[in-house]
Amino acid sequence: MEESVSARQDDAQFEALYAQYADDVLRMAYFYLADRHKAEDVCQDVFIKLYTHGHTIEPGKEKAWLLRVTVNCCRDLWRGAWLKRVVLGAPSLELIPAQDETIEQREEKEALMRAVNRLPAVFRETVLLHYYQGLGISEIAQMLDLPEGTISSRLSRARKKLEVLLKGEETGE
Repeated sequence: MEESVSARQDDAQFEALYAQYADDVLRMAYFYLADRHKAEDVCQDVFIKLYTHGHTIEPGKEKAWLLRVTVNCCRDLWRGAWLKRVVLGAPSLELIPAQDETIEQREEKEALMRAVNRLPAVFRETVLLHYYQGLGISEIAQMLDLPEGTISSRLSRARKKLEVLLKGEETGE
């Protein structure tokens, strides 16, 4: 009887985490892969891993764990030879415009996403985790198992690369 109560609590906790973080996981995978179907597959894989390994996650660290697993799953997909041949030629990630967004704002966001997609993977994932997921440097460092200085450096270098890429777009290069 106690086992079934514990199982129901585990199921309820899983459902709560899914409700709270599924959009973040899907968005991160989509930004990383620029393919909705692959992002949905990654999201499903991440939550299967949560369901099977959920008891080992430290309370309060669930989002960091989920996003770290998401990044790792995306990296694994990128390493696959088939994906490199097929997806690298795919169009850049498109943004869905907000209803109150002006044409200029939309064009700026699209230019920024094109530039982010052109960054090397280590810079792209750091930018996505920091600016699109709202994680701090220490959280990203812990998630990627890297020193905070490395994350700060990557963010700084990524901003410089983005500036160069965006200036290149303005001049038509």
